[in-house]
Amino acid sequence: MKILGLIPARYASTRFPGKPLVDILGKSMIQRVYEQASQSRLQGLYVATDDQRIAGAVLAFGGRVVLTSDAHPTGTDRCREAAQKIEESTGERFDAVINIQGDEPYIHPEQIDLLASAFERPGTEIATLVKHLRSAADAENPGIIKVVRNLQEQALYFSRNLVPHYRGTDLEEALLLHKYFKHIGMYGYRRDTLERIAALPQSPLEKAESLEQLRWLENGIPILALETHQQSRSVDTPADLEILIREQQHGNS
Repeated sequence: MKILGLIPARYASTRFPGKPLVDILGKSMIQRVYEQASQSRLQGLYVATDDQRIAGAVLAFGGRVVLTSDAHPTGTDRCREAAQKIEESTGERFDAVINIQGDEPYIHPEQIDLLASAFERPGTEIATLVKHLRSAADAENPGIIKVVRNLQEQALYFSRNLVPHYRGTDLEEALLLHKYFKHIGMYGYRRDTLERIAALPQSPLEKAESLEQLRWLENGIPILALETHQQSRSVDTPADLEILIREQQHGNS
């Protein structure tokens, strides 16, 4: 099975403009993500961007890049265009595409391989990762997406609120009584499924929660949600970057 890894990267981030090019202990954010992802067992790896500055930086450190439109509303849409361009230019055909977050500079290659392994199951159309949610702070943070799964590890729902509500308990007790999951925002798509979901219009639940994966669930497309036990840290703001750098400096001291 041939799996393509894509790292969507935008310069014009609302909360952190230029984020892919910020320096993290001597290397840019996008270089660190690329180097981590290149340690996985992908058959191809590219940065997908609409910005020449990012493209130039990727080429400068020896990475591969594909330029895409600046009109894409989501990383999924950017991945679809990038996959099409790569297949047209190389003549290769990939069985699945993995959308790797461009703001996790120390992403674990093992997580990418875990996601890729989902496509060894014949029925997998879309796959993602979840992690055990243990803290009340995470439970109350709407920026941390919660996931409910069925007994076959398929996602039933994604929400910014804690679900399910554990009746008759307070939050701390609920976290002890029930195993909650938070979403790790990396996706894998079977190649034909990526074409299908990119053509779907926004759905009511997607609009309510502002989560594009609900569009797929509402259209009856199953999402396999595999549990990872490795910690992930994304950089959404300059404050997040400062914390990450301090942690790395402390860990290497």
